[in-house]
Amino acid sequence: MRFTHLDDAGAARMVDVTGKQPTVREATATGLVTCSPEVVEALRSGTVPKGDVLAVARVAGIAATKKVPELLPLAHVIGVHGAVLDLEITDAGVAITATVRTADRTGVEMEALTAVTVAALAIVDMVKGVDRSAVIADCRIVAKSGGRSGDWKR
Repeated sequence: MRFTHLDDAGAARMVDVTGKQPTVREATATGLVTCSPEVVEALRSGTVPKGDVLAVARVAGIAATKKVPELLPLAHVIGVHGAVLDLEITDAGVAITATVRTADRTGVEMEALTAVTVAALAIVDMVKGVDRSAVIADCRIVAKSGGRSGDWKR
């Protein structure tokens, strides 16, 4: 197996995508923030002391999609042309789904995964005063489409 981010000597490198044609690409990631039943109830009733947790998490996740090249040193600067974050309060906590789209030379899997994880961090930050036991779990890419490798689903 050859890793594209390593040169022949094993040194890290940014993959050169100059010759690739821009195509429409999409990636979806999911994650879960588990928290206590008390926090779930506060989320459902809108009584978390710090305010609208889901609104803050949604905006944090969308903003994070645009910061990926600053966070991951080998990531390309690409145009994020669409980002949707869905947050659902469940009996276990908050389920997060992020779908990111672009028309560029490389995919948006890291942007979708970053959106989910930063949204999860925002949730933990907003509920930590009520529930220090909140856990970020099961963050993963679940689908991608476009590009040379085509479509993929977990």
